[in-house]
Amino acid sequence: MAAPSTLTRYLPILDWGKRYDRGALGSDMMAAVIVTIMLIPQSLAYALLAGLPPVVGLYASILPLVAYALLGTSRTLAVGPVAVISLMTASAASGVAAPGTPEYLEAAIALAMLSGIILAILGFVRAGFLANLLSHPVISGFITASGILIATSQLRHILGIAGGGDTMPELLERLAANIGAYSLPTLAIGIPSLAFLFWVRSGLKPFLVKAGLKPALADICAKAGPIVAVAAAILAVIVGGLEEQGVQIVGSIPSGLPPFRVPQVDLGLWSQLWLPALLISIIGFVESVSVAQTLAAKRRQRISPDQELVSLGASNIASAFSGGYPVTGGFARSVVNFDAGARTPAAGAYTAIGIALASIFLTPLLFSLPVATLAATIIVAVLGLIDFRTPLRLWRYSKSDFSAHVATIAMTLAMGVEIGVIVGVSTGLMLYLWKASRPHAAIVGRVPGTEHFRNIDRHEVITWPHILSIRIDESLTFLNARWLEEYVLERVAERPELKHVVFVCSAVNSIDASGLESLEAINHRLSDAGISCHLSEVKGPVMDMLQQTDILEELHGKVFLSHDRAIAHLIQLTDADPEGEDRWHARGLI
Repeated sequence: MAAPSTLTRYLPILDWGKRYDRGALGSDMMAAVIVTIMLIPQSLAYALLAGLPPVVGLYASILPLVAYALLGTSRTLAVGPVAVISLMTASAASGVAAPGTPEYLEAAIALAMLSGIILAILGFVRAGFLANLLSHPVISGFITASGILIATSQLRHILGIAGGGDTMPELLERLAANIGAYSLPTLAIGIPSLAFLFWVRSGLKPFLVKAGLKPALADICAKAGPIVAVAAAILAVIVGGLEEQGVQIVGSIPSGLPPFRVPQVDLGLWSQLWLPALLISIIGFVESVSVAQTLAAKRRQRISPDQELVSLGASNIASAFSGGYPVTGGFARSVVNFDAGARTPAAGAYTAIGIALASIFLTPLLFSLPVATLAATIIVAVLGLIDFRTPLRLWRYSKSDFSAHVATIAMTLAMGVEIGVIVGVSTGLMLYLWKASRPHAAIVGRVPGTEHFRNIDRHEVITWPHILSIRIDESLTFLNARWLEEYVLERVAERPELKHVVFVCSAVNSIDASGLESLEAINHRLSDAGISCHLSEVKGPVMDMLQQTDILEELHGKVFLSHDRAIAHLIQLTDADPEGEDRWHARGLI
């Protein structure tokens, strides 16, 4: 039987559940009510974005939330359909089946299953570090481009015209080709919905507070704004007979709980979807764990990234078994959950109950819901994802990060979400490898009157013509070993009086086999030129590795504990004759 600590690690509910009390129950249920109100229109809208029947969004918002409540380590993360993952689902599923067909739905369910399996395996083998392949500039660029794509893709529903596409050129081309066929009744629904939801996002709460409501109540009312927009749009369609005038509506939504069934194991389909599923898994995990860590830090709590992989994997598998599609932790919902006072993951389970009740009793009321209103909901939600300040900030701070960011945006817009992610990751890795192959190294000298040594190009320091001190600011690996050889030999060729080269290794954390070979080659070349090679400030683990080789015996110099001691020794060694010693004293160098 597993030890209690192991059970608690894999079932966090055993930890927080022991301390669950009436206060936590009240806080969690209040948060669940608010998140449920927010999640109902979002679930419908994101299913539409994924090219799926709206009810699938509700299905993806029930069992996944329960699975996360049992296994998740974040107290406030709200799991469910999100915009970016919905867009990626649409892109992947449309590559194997036509939207609206049973095969398309099966592809979406298969994506959820594959994503769940991938996430769970990564969690069990503690491979959360793989998400580090996606740097922040790449993630930021991908999310910004996805937000632009999503907002643009929904304009056709606001205009009531045909359209579609996976890339920005396709979307703009089809919008331009069909814009003359816009529908005035659809615009009459879509534009007011957009305007109202924009106002709700930023202006409703201050308006209600000014009208006399308490801030907490005003905030709840503001979160319920999308429900008001949905209700008003349904009423307008029914009263105005807008369906007969060409306004597209959601139509019949099946009532009842999600159908529990085992997803089909189609190896041919899975072989086509494994790469998109992997990308969905990584993007979803990075987005989710970033939100979870941010919110946990505000309450001085902690999450386990590896357990988050397991819990998100279980959530996606639960979604697949209940006819849903890939899910992850959503930023906006999680912030609402946090602000509403959720104290444990049980709030997610209560939200699942709310969505289940809505699936049973409210779906008939959504028959006349106009698609334009759902499109407006999506547009308002995703515009918050678009960040135009980051490129300017990256340009000032890091040109390489700026390049990865812009490349991700450009390729996502031009080629689609999957290519965008792959190009972003590849660009980031190539830039990293390029930087790692050209590490920073500096010639250093002593700061007058101190034992400190600094870069000669940045500080007024003391140097000696017969001693060259090189500080290496990277680990020595196969990526930069050849570069170091060339750098050292070039610096040596510039100094005809040179007798000693000292490598300051304070920033060297490891030396691989290629780095060792380069050190050996440098030592032999310097020896052939009559120059001694020394090391200073070598870290313990690095020294342990070097002691297992022959380099310390072959070294034509010494290893010094500190660089100051190395310089003092070499000055004394070189100026052993009285004439030389007087010369250095006369120059004020010792």
